[in-house]
Amino acid sequence: MCRNAKRYWEKDDESFKKETVKYIAENNKSVAQVAREMDVNENTIYNWMKKYDQEPEVKSVQSFSSAEAELRALRKEMPDLKEENEILKKAMHYFAKDPR
Repeated sequence: MCRNAKRYWEKDDESFKKETVKYIAENNKSVAQVAREMDVNENTIYNWMKKYDQEPEVKSVQSFSSAEAELRALRKEMPDLKEENEILKKAMHYFAKDPR
């Protein structure tokens, strides 16, 4: 990331924000370090991470530093997947009813 990145970021460019989050994931750099490099507030980058972490192009490059980190991430994702599964089951039963 470059020193003059703040000027680019001020244009509110979505692709720049995604690339920053992707950069953090690919290079295993801390948010604080990247924030200093870019001269951007850490909280701003954390907000970008919340917003773009689940995007497919960002999620595909995320690497886990340990098996424990991967396990935490999977456990965090599991309730959402269970809820989706329950909704699909209910929809299946609703549409499978015989209309008489």
